[in-house]
Amino acid sequence: MEKKNVEYMRRSMVWRYRWKEEALAFCVLLGFAFFINAALEIRGLFGEDLQAWSHFADDSFMAYVFPVGGTDFRVLFRFISYLEYFFVGTHISWFVPFNIIVNGIIAYTLCRIARRLSDSGLIGFVSALLYLVSRMSYFQIARVSGLMESLALWAAIGVLYYLYRYLNEPEFAESAYRIAYILYFANAFIHERFLALLPLFFLALALHREKKPVKWLIPPALFLLAVLIRLAAIGRFLPSVDDAGGLAAALSAGRVLNFAFRQLLCLLGIDMGDAGVCPVPWEQASRWMKLQVAVQDLLILVLAVLFILTVIREKKHRMVFLRNAALFPVFIVLCIVSSSLSASLRMQWIYVSMTALLLFLAYMCGAVSRRRRSESASADKNRLLHNRGYIVSVVLILSYALLAFLTETGHRSHYDELPSQAGQRFYNSLADETWGRYGSGIFGRKIYFLKNTYGISRSDAETFFRTFDSKRRAAGTEVIFADSIRDFGLVSNDMLILREDAATGTCQDITETVREWKCEPVRGYYSDGWMDENACVRVMAGSTGRIDLELLYPGTVTGEETMTVRIDGEEEEIIDIDQNILYASLQVEPYRMVELEFENNFYLEEAVEQRGEDRLALIVNMTAD
Repeated sequence: MEKKNVEYMRRSMVWRYRWKEEALAFCVLLGFAFFINAALEIRGLFGEDLQAWSHFADDSFMAYVFPVGGTDFRVLFRFISYLEYFFVGTHISWFVPFNIIVNGIIAYTLCRIARRLSDSGLIGFVSALLYLVSRMSYFQIARVSGLMESLALWAAIGVLYYLYRYLNEPEFAESAYRIAYILYFANAFIHERFLALLPLFFLALALHREKKPVKWLIPPALFLLAVLIRLAAIGRFLPSVDDAGGLAAALSAGRVLNFAFRQLLCLLGIDMGDAGVCPVPWEQASRWMKLQVAVQDLLILVLAVLFILTVIREKKHRMVFLRNAALFPVFIVLCIVSSSLSASLRMQWIYVSMTALLLFLAYMCGAVSRRRRSESASADKNRLLHNRGYIVSVVLILSYALLAFLTETGHRSHYDELPSQAGQRFYNSLADETWGRYGSGIFGRKIYFLKNTYGISRSDAETFFRTFDSKRRAAGTEVIFADSIRDFGLVSNDMLILREDAATGTCQDITETVREWKCEPVRGYYSDGWMDENACVRVMAGSTGRIDLELLYPGTVTGEETMTVRIDGEEEEIIDIDQNILYASLQVEPYRMVELEFENNFYLEEAVEQRGEDRLALIVNMTAD
């Protein structure tokens, strides 16, 4: 009992000392995550994110989380994303910080794992920084649906780590194996791609020389259970292939091998992904970037050679090294193969393999730095050799990290050239020019899109504005596509005119410009409709050439009030003001720009202000359809 108390006190003291160190590491990693992703923003949803939000807004909780008959059955991800949508609400810009925090937590988890693998806090911390700086993280951060990839990565790496602990920690083996298969089953409902990790369990069991049949039966049983649940829910073993080309094409041997080889090159820094998904494709990379990648790969090769030499020299621990080392490449191969069973190659799918490679490098560094000598070696000599191995491994990993930082930040500087980021930039500007400028004032308006070369659909546009409404309706808001400003009349206060700027790929609010161009006050007429005794306005007629006037005189009508209207200084119309609200119309040639001069023989005596040289007379609202 006394020994247990002493051990408990020792562990308590260690934890009291370490928690500050752990908190500092987490804060630094989180701060770095925000720093490195500062250029990524979501201010407006589009594409898959917008479709997912529409399901969140229109479907019940059960229908959203359990999409029976849908294209996928990722219920665990859907549950967490539902909570995310619910708590973020109309604060669309919060999605990126949320994703960054999730990625920061994952980085801290990797820091602890890599520290255990390498027996070095420095190598663990550097491994976490390399994870955060990776060019492959942009989807996880700059997409709401990137949460799925982050959660799937987290669970998949968890499977790898706990199988490692199953092999190396006899006192924790039972619990580690249990956690591994729980994470495996959970991942089947985050992203079905990781069902492919099943052989990793068989490898671990074989390496562990496991004799209990139940442990061999649990992983395939969970695999079969996940498959049966999916079949019952969506009627398919796998989700539909993401791109055109069909499942047969995606499963062809040539395509799978091609994708697998290209993924392997991507892990080595040679970007060979599909067009539009690589920030800097290898053929477009500069000589300096290619040199950096070459040196990085050379450093990996040197570390691998040192690791192999360590395995050869360490006869006593050789099987331990080989057994542990087998887990990492098999895990990477399984991830690569599963990511190759598709009609396209996406960078976010390689992120898991990239993370496993970082952990493998950390393990090799640990093996090199912990290299043991013969029992006859003196303690001082043994410590010296240990330090040398540690110094060599640290120098290698730090050199690799420095070059990787330069390479990855070089890729990140080209994020804006990715088609997905171009789309996000357009929708960000759309949010800025509408919700950012008018707030809730956009609801109930007629929103005109000129040209629409970007190809936004009416349903997407209407759903886009709903995301900013706490009631998820955007009631009364109408989206209208127009080829020219001639397709609509004068701009009223319930209209919003938007156009695309092809040069910058952004959206612009040109409401006031069009308003003034189609109805330009020369004198005595104001934007809120008030008109002086004498006024002049240039108006563009519509397709019919008819200009309608709505006259509102808030004073007392005596019957002697008249308005004289001259069209381009020639034609003259006299309108008798015999009631407080009066409607009149003028006829001109279609689409003609005319100058209207107004002379009123009255003014509003109750007016408390005078804006021009003449006094205010009445309110005139003009339309020209």
